[in-house]
Amino acid sequence: MGLNQYRTKRRFSETPEPPGNEPLPPESGESIFVIQKHQASHLHWDLRLQEDGHLKSWAVPKEPPTESGVRRLAVEVEDHPLEYARFEGLIPEGGYGAGRVEIWDQGAYWLFFKLKPKP
Repeated sequence: MGLNQYRTKRRFSETPEPPGNEPLPPESGESIFVIQKHQASHLHWDLRLQEDGHLKSWAVPKEPPTESGVRRLAVEVEDHPLEYARFEGLIPEGGYGAGRVEIWDQGAYWLFFKLKPKP
């Protein structure tokens, strides 16, 4: 997907969200994840996984489960820049995704296998 959709939806002169212009950090061998609590028009959580120099992102309408075996719906949304993994703040009214964003959990993850996309 890349970052074109992300940049098109935002006015960076009005939002504190990162535009995604920072150079990529040196490869550490670990991929990062972040879960952000997002109080927008509806409270939801955003799951973001590092892949190919950006964050693949999903909106999760219900609080992530704290016990094993509980499933949650996750709806894919636009990719986000890596800097977004450190973003917390208030997206102003009138902006895309307006509301408070807080880091709920973060860390590293390891991908044991990767499915090949269908041709």
